[in-house]
Amino acid sequence: MRIGTFVLAAQFPGQGPGEALHRAVRSTEAAEESGLDSVWLAEHHFVPYGVCPSATTLAALLLGRTRRIRVGTAVSVLPNHHPVALAEQAAMLHLTSGGRFSLGVGRGGPWVDLEVFGGGLDAYENGFPEALDLVLDWLREPRVAGRGERFGFREVAVVPRADELLEGPGSDASGPETIVACTSPKTVRLAAARALPMLLGMHCGDEEKAEMVALWRTAAREAGHPPEVVEGAAHVSAGVAQIADGAGDATELLVKTMPGWLRRGLDAHVTVDGRHRVMRDPVAYTELLCGLHPVGTPRLAADRLAATAERTGITRFALLVEGSGDLAATEENVRRLGADVLPLLT
Repeated sequence: MRIGTFVLAAQFPGQGPGEALHRAVRSTEAAEESGLDSVWLAEHHFVPYGVCPSATTLAALLLGRTRRIRVGTAVSVLPNHHPVALAEQAAMLHLTSGGRFSLGVGRGGPWVDLEVFGGGLDAYENGFPEALDLVLDWLREPRVAGRGERFGFREVAVVPRADELLEGPGSDASGPETIVACTSPKTVRLAAARALPMLLGMHCGDEEKAEMVALWRTAAREAGHPPEVVEGAAHVSAGVAQIADGAGDATELLVKTMPGWLRRGLDAHVTVDGRHRVMRDPVAYTELLCGLHPVGTPRLAADRLAATAERTGITRFALLVEGSGDLAATEENVRRLGADVLPLLT
C-alpha cells in the first residue's frame, strides 16, 4: 500500500493565496517526515478552489525541499500547455530529482483558461490525444517532429533526454512515470491503449473505480499489452483523509470547514463558451466524500483504504489532507496518517 497526499493549495475563506501555498509546502515536508509515499499537486487558474497555477513549478520547489518522497502533478492540464514545453519540464525534473517525479496529465474542463491561454475549446474537446502522444514521444525518443493537426514542426533533438537518468532508488531509466486523469470511458480506453496508469477522482466510489479498472484492463489487453503490464498497472485513487480519535469527530470537522471553501471555489469556475453547469451542493458533497474515504479513526481509515484496494485492485492513494483549512491541523493530520494509519496497513 502506497499512501500519498493530494495537494490542492485550497484557499479557504479568510485566507490569502500565500497562506494556501505555504500550507501546501509545509504539508509536503510533513508528508516526507511522516513516511508517506508521495505528494500529488493539483493545478488551477483564476479560482480559490486551488491557487497553484503550475503544478510543475511547485513540484520543482518541493523536489528541492525533499530527499525521498515522490512528487507528481495531479494534474498538468494539457490544453493549457504546449506538450513539448511540458515534456521538457518533466524530463528535467525526472533527471534532477533522481527519478522522483511523476507527470500526471488531464484534459481539464471547458473553463475560461482555454481562452486565456489560447488553446480554445477544440483543444479540450478533441486535442487531448494528439497532445498526450506528443508528450510521450518527447519522453521516449531522441528526436521528435510534430505531425498532428494542432502541432506541426520540423524534427528537433530532444534535450535533455529523459532516459539519461544515471541513478535513483526505484527510478525508471526510461523516463518519468506518466499517468492520465480519467473521468470517462473514452479517456480510460485512451490511457489503456498506451498502457498508462489512471488517476481516478475523489468523487468516485469503489464500485465506479472498480468498473474503470476493469475497462482499462480489457482495453489494454485488446491493445496487445502483455499480461504483466495489464495486471501491474499502478493506478492511483484520489480521496480525502481526516484522522481523529472520535468516530464522528473527523466528519464533523470537515462538514464545518470544507463547504465554505467548496462553495467559493467551485462557484468561481467560468466556462469558456457560457454553457450552463450545475454546481454540487457543498455540504452534500462534503458528506459524500466523508462517507467514501478514510475519514474517522485510524482503524476506520485503514479499513477503508484496505477495502478500496481489495475492491478495485488499486494500492496507491492520493489523499486530500488540508480539509480543515488550518496549517497546524493539516500537519497533524499528515503526521497521524504516517504514525497511526500506515502501521495498520502493513
